[in-house]
Amino acid sequence: MAPGAVVPGSMKPTRASGIWARRALFLLLAGTVGLLVTSYLVRVSYEERIVSLAQAPTAPVALVFGAGLAPGAVPSPVLAQRLDMAMALWREGKVRAVLVSGDEVQPFHHETRAMRRYLLERGVPESAVLGDEAGLSTYDSCLRARGVFGASQALLVTQRFHLPRALFIANSVGIDAWGVAADEGRSTPWRYTVRETLSRVLALGMVLLKVEPVYPTGRAAFPKGG
Repeated sequence: MAPGAVVPGSMKPTRASGIWARRALFLLLAGTVGLLVTSYLVRVSYEERIVSLAQAPTAPVALVFGAGLAPGAVPSPVLAQRLDMAMALWREGKVRAVLVSGDEVQPFHHETRAMRRYLLERGVPESAVLGDEAGLSTYDSCLRARGVFGASQALLVTQRFHLPRALFIANSVGIDAWGVAADEGRSTPWRYTVRETLSRVLALGMVLLKVEPVYPTGRAAFPKGG
């Protein structure tokens, strides 16, 4: 056989590989577009409910989501921002109580206790601070706020990038929720934008499947009075 001659039938696998490569690329592009569209729809679903401190309606409670601890078992800078905004809402009379929801499942990671301590040390009375030690995720925090603490209305306090997902979940599980950005006026790091794009799609799936929280417990109640 002469050098460079083509063996009969040798092109068929190449054509088949090309077809499958194009199909895989199409599926990848379709999946990416579907993910981005779904994430966008979740993001804009309750966007009009993101308001400033001055515009925030009154509600029985401000729900503050955990965001990790810094060395010394104190709230991280991101979490401190959230707690500061919750305090401002309480001082302005926008809420009667603050529900801090964090993760205390891991040993030596007492997130909820650190959040409570932060508020109490800054003048919020103990009667106005509630703690959920099983807020392992945004989804769990919202579902437990409704099912365990009986929150039918709430102001959600977190960073701007997180609010669309939190509002979608909260309103989907029966909470009439509005959101106040703890970092109002500040830019959002790109890594959070990427993470939220994926997390919003996951949130939609959890809501549609009606996933139960990891640690459902008995019923608590909000403190009465102003």
